[in-house]
Amino acid sequence: MAVSSNSIRSEALAHHLCSKTPCLIGFSSRNRGSKLFFTRTSNFRRARRSFHVKNVSSVPDQKLQDSTTDIDEASGDLGSFAPDAASIASSIKYHAEFTPLFAPEKFELPKAFFATAQSVRDALIINWNATYDYYEKMNVKQAYYLSMEFLQGRALLNAVGNLELTGAYGEALNKLGHSLENVASQEPDAALGNGGLGRLASCFLDSLATLDYPAWGYGLRYKYGLFKQRITKDGQEEVAEDWLEMGNPWEIVRNDVSYPVKFYGKVVTGSDGKQRWIGGEDIEAVAYDVPIPGYRTKTTINLRLWSTKVPSEDLDLHAFNSGEHSKACEAQSNAEKICYILYPGDESTEGKILRLKQQYTLCSASLQDIVARFERRSKGHVKWDDFPEKVAVQMNDTHPTLCIPELMRILIDLKGLGWKEAWNITQRTVAYTNHTVLPEALEKWSYELMEKLLPRHVEIIEMIDEQLVDDILSKYGTSNPEILVEKLNVMRILENFDLPAVVADLLAELQESKIDDPSEKLEIPDETAPTDEENEPEEEEDIDKKKDVTPEPSPAPPKLVRMANLCVVGGHAVNGVAEIHSEIVKEEVFNDFYELWPEKFQNKTNGVTPRRWIRFCNPKLSDIITKWTGTEDWVLKTEKLAELRKFADNEDLQIEWRKAKRSNKAKVASFIKEKTGYSVNADAMFDIQVKRIHEYKRQLLNILGIVYRYKKMKEMTAVEREAKYVPRVCIFGGKAFATYVQAKRIVKFITDVGATINHDPEIGDLLKVIFVPDYNVSVAELLIPASELSQHISTAGMEASGTSNMKFAMNGCILIGTLDGANVEIREEVGEDNFFLFGAEAHEIAALRKERAEGKFVPDKCFEEVKEFVRSGAFGSYNYDELIGSLEGNEGFGCADYFLVGKDFPSYIECQEKVDEAYQDQKRWTRMSILNTAGSYKFSSDRTIHEYAKDIWNIQHLEIL
Repeated sequence: MAVSSNSIRSEALAHHLCSKTPCLIGFSSRNRGSKLFFTRTSNFRRARRSFHVKNVSSVPDQKLQDSTTDIDEASGDLGSFAPDAASIASSIKYHAEFTPLFAPEKFELPKAFFATAQSVRDALIINWNATYDYYEKMNVKQAYYLSMEFLQGRALLNAVGNLELTGAYGEALNKLGHSLENVASQEPDAALGNGGLGRLASCFLDSLATLDYPAWGYGLRYKYGLFKQRITKDGQEEVAEDWLEMGNPWEIVRNDVSYPVKFYGKVVTGSDGKQRWIGGEDIEAVAYDVPIPGYRTKTTINLRLWSTKVPSEDLDLHAFNSGEHSKACEAQSNAEKICYILYPGDESTEGKILRLKQQYTLCSASLQDIVARFERRSKGHVKWDDFPEKVAVQMNDTHPTLCIPELMRILIDLKGLGWKEAWNITQRTVAYTNHTVLPEALEKWSYELMEKLLPRHVEIIEMIDEQLVDDILSKYGTSNPEILVEKLNVMRILENFDLPAVVADLLAELQESKIDDPSEKLEIPDETAPTDEENEPEEEEDIDKKKDVTPEPSPAPPKLVRMANLCVVGGHAVNGVAEIHSEIVKEEVFNDFYELWPEKFQNKTNGVTPRRWIRFCNPKLSDIITKWTGTEDWVLKTEKLAELRKFADNEDLQIEWRKAKRSNKAKVASFIKEKTGYSVNADAMFDIQVKRIHEYKRQLLNILGIVYRYKKMKEMTAVEREAKYVPRVCIFGGKAFATYVQAKRIVKFITDVGATINHDPEIGDLLKVIFVPDYNVSVAELLIPASELSQHISTAGMEASGTSNMKFAMNGCILIGTLDGANVEIREEVGEDNFFLFGAEAHEIAALRKERAEGKFVPDKCFEEVKEFVRSGAFGSYNYDELIGSLEGNEGFGCADYFLVGKDFPSYIECQEKVDEAYQDQKRWTRMSILNTAGSYKFSSDRTIHEYAKDIWNIQHLEIL
């Protein structure tokens, strides 16, 4: 039972005022163990710190001493000792009383969470400040990671885990009447992301801090995030996320760090000949900082999130007092809504404008901040040519593309540099990570809209486009105008624009020279000469019809700005996120650019942090790994996981392994009961597909496979069913974008199938279908340790990498999937016998779609059987004609089975039969599970970050000792 609030208040005050009782302020480096530094509040002085620099380019280690701070001899040295529960409890009590966010009467779970988080934050702030004091002092090169998403998950357990204080905080909270697990469950997931893109960004920040790399993250502080998903009888329902309603104990608003951001207005030329962007709509971007602690290190880096507002004077007080309240608050409303929603619907013009405002706000505020830090560190001796030697900007996908013209604008318009110098600096500073091969995800913006909203940036983009045209001309020359025009049409940043005058004139001259040269005879049709058909006499009725019909002129295609092309042109490095993806990027997506600049293109296979995704979320398995490898070093050096291979057949290890998995499954069974009302058997196979709902990820293939399984079960006797099929709990999770109608149909279909199967008494526990609502990081941390089979079944060549596949393999889950994204590399590492492979390969996809378009595809009879079963109404009265219709026909939007569900279906069913066979042999299955964990060592984000630091950013380790 929780202790009384009155008791906490009196003890907190006594502890705070007593000079003999220490207050938590920091902790030691990884090399000196997990110790907290405490000091008497009456005589606190900052301690001397030393620093250690490790150069990634193998320069010998350097020892550096910070002499700026000394210990006050009169007050004595800082005492240090291992953290104890009493001291931590005292700190929690202090915050419950003196950092109040709740009424004082009770010390219930929400209040306990905030007080505990603030206690942990105290420890982080000391190291946070020390980290950046040192970066400022040393003027080191720093990486800045810009992303529209940071899918962080809960921070409390991650923070105390990285500080190695889990046990101490658990004991302290027990003394206060609560468990750490229950307190941590009060924390909402930060609604700053949606899927793999945002989770990757957060894994990278964890690794950057853990590996002592100087770096910042930059994003937007969304008030409501994407949305909270509810599952009703109608499928998915979206409601606003409420993660900030109770406040965020981790963030610190920096009221002294804000930057102006401009929209609209016009560009004028001053008397000095310089361009100036004036007028328009002005807002302010204010910094909110979140500490990101590393594991076993004092390094604590920063995630800076921008919130938007306008100055108080922008409130039209006269209008307000006149009763025109909406008009009076219009400026505030326009500014604040920029940071309301992640990915607002963009089908309307207003939605498109809002999205573009979001992207520019992120880029403008972040670049202004980066430039200001560079100037401050230069201490009055600014050398702009040194900017790329001190700054690396990584664009996570195309959302931050406006970094390129914004940096150019700052350098040219505000800092007075010339075009050539600014362009050289920009290209050396910026790099781009591509995350998709889907055409719709390679952003294109309306030129008209962008010109209206960001007029100066459009001018700069036009100049960059001219520069690109010159580069293409230099590369390909004019000897073959057809190839030249083809390259320009594909590679230019500006789409559906006339050719530049110099190129058009050149082509005209070439055309004329061919006409004048008898050896170059051109077949030019004489449009005035009558054809044979025209010589035929026309009937009078036909002549009258022609008089009445005036052909409609074809509408001109819209002028667009290709953001991905701008990324490639404006940066010095372009990387894919898995080996197969990077090859597709070079051979297909950006092949023309690869021919022009092959040195720009790299591969950086994604990774996941082993701290959050195994050490903290799966403690039972972590303990087993530590026991059998003989060390906990695998948490930082995941190559040590490979040592599990030599024990894969050990019976004792297998027994421990299965016991840990069974315990995790029992937790998930309780969670499913709580969230959905369904009871599932924890001894059944847990078969899981959790990820963003999208047609290319093929949740539809999975659920149709389940329907086929169910249909075959219904055709059997109970004895036959139990002999052929192992019990399965098929778990889905993920959000369909609010305006993605087909994805929402898939969610509805899954829930309808589940409602039918789960209530079928003939099937019982032999098959259950569960859709987990509002899938997020915290749910993933529960599901992944319990998983036994995980589905990564995207159409080959369409998944850039995937990171959930890495998390599942790391936790001993066996994958069923196509040769797509990181599946290829995972299969190589874990072994072909420990991966269930099916489906067409990436190099076959184009030909298979062509076969479909020509009407040559013959669907398998089992696939036709499943479709008819769905249409029969077996899963309710909802009309699934449009969903099933998308898998039929040979051409047309929303038809022709573009994602090859029907083609891969028989291969998928056959593969699932092999899964059943393998699971029946638990010794074999456990061996496969162990080898999956052993083979996942390559997929740590630590490895990925090392490669970024060395190959793209050229930054150094900087460990604070």
